[in-house]
Amino acid sequence: MTGRQMNSLVQTQRTFFRSGTTLDVSTRSRALIKLKNCITKYEKEIITALKKDLGKGSTESYMCEIGMTLSEINYMLRHIVSFSREKVVRTPLSQFPARSFQKPSPYGVVLIMSPWNYPFLLTMEPLVDALAAGNTAVIKPSAYSPHTSTIIKRIISECFGEHYVAVVTGGRVENAFLLEQHFDYIFFTGSKDVGKEVLRHAADHLTPVTLELGGKSPCIVEKSANLKLAARRIVFGKFLNCGQTCVAPDYIYCDASVKEQLIREICREIKRQFGDNPLQNPNYGKIVNKKHYRRLRKLMDPAKVVFGGSFDPTTLRISPTVMDNVTFRDAVMKEEIFGPILPIVTYASLESAIHKINSMPHPLALYLFTGNKHFAKRVLSHCSFGGGCINDTIIHLASSELGFGGFGESGMGSYHGKAGFDTFSHYKSVVDKKTWLDLPMRYQPYRFISDRLIRMFLK
Repeated sequence: MTGRQMNSLVQTQRTFFRSGTTLDVSTRSRALIKLKNCITKYEKEIITALKKDLGKGSTESYMCEIGMTLSEINYMLRHIVSFSREKVVRTPLSQFPARSFQKPSPYGVVLIMSPWNYPFLLTMEPLVDALAAGNTAVIKPSAYSPHTSTIIKRIISECFGEHYVAVVTGGRVENAFLLEQHFDYIFFTGSKDVGKEVLRHAADHLTPVTLELGGKSPCIVEKSANLKLAARRIVFGKFLNCGQTCVAPDYIYCDASVKEQLIREICREIKRQFGDNPLQNPNYGKIVNKKHYRRLRKLMDPAKVVFGGSFDPTTLRISPTVMDNVTFRDAVMKEEIFGPILPIVTYASLESAIHKINSMPHPLALYLFTGNKHFAKRVLSHCSFGGGCINDTIIHLASSELGFGGFGESGMGSYHGKAGFDTFSHYKSVVDKKTWLDLPMRYQPYRFISDRLIRMFLK
């Protein structure tokens, strides 16, 4: 699609939006129901596409992509009426008589740019929120997950006309053309470098933006933690989708006194979950492409690998790998890993750990394993991060009741459930002033009694 065609598409959607059709809540609900039914209809095709793109097994594909999308749709269908209502707020006595309220209104034509690691979920879930709020949408899935992009386009084409929701496929050229257009809102999930480009282009039109980025998410393991359970949950969160998860535990930051025992438990748990030869496990995925495979191989220091470390360049697979004796000077600690490599770093004291984490760019997630409530409270209060878990990993993003988003270098804005509806809505603040009484104190000429009344009301 050329830049001119994209401009025409945006204008077509803007004309449709201005018709007022999407303002009707029942229209929005019907759109979500249609999308839900179509996703259910093509469940097998979605699973097949995810297998081809990322090697995901059917259970993981449903649990982490299809099921979570359907859950978000069902949540919105239950709450869309209440979310769309005007919210009455208190009116100051000085404005009597009046009614004050906030009215949620859709932005208009939104652009949703999604990544390759969870290509179905991270395209569809923000779309669900955008449609629930009453917008039209242009979707741009990643070129690195072509099979999933194809089934997404098929589903969207079956559910909606391009005047309502449209899918644009392609790579960097198409991204550049899209970012030249004037959208009313941009929602981007991906890398920091591309996020900066999105923000720069959005500034040309003063377009509001949500950026869901990433970062090195620490997993703190304190000495009072249940190490066996911690290992099980860390292995699940780290090696899900071969570590290609924006909120995966990037590295373990543990008390030096429990490191050896924790490593033993993690190695035991990797074997339990993935078998003696994970590269032969049909439910263990692959690295998305050769570029990322080669990058990950360079981060693996053979001298520091204490478990795993095997790989297969023909299938782009790297086994779950644990690295010990790692320092913050190692290459693996200088960038977001985004793969199945788990470095372990130790700390001597809680204060030093907090200080080190806060000296680094704010992570998208932080995980803490501890049996000490004081320790947990101190970390949550003093460390800056997007979201996270105590005694678990990644599950905070699976709840529509919790907004999900980054902080600082890991992003801006949030979505999921009510937070998603709010993200794609502008709240108009309105005072409906009554006409049956008009207090004269605000009008000139000002008198002594007016001054007294104003001072009484505005305290």
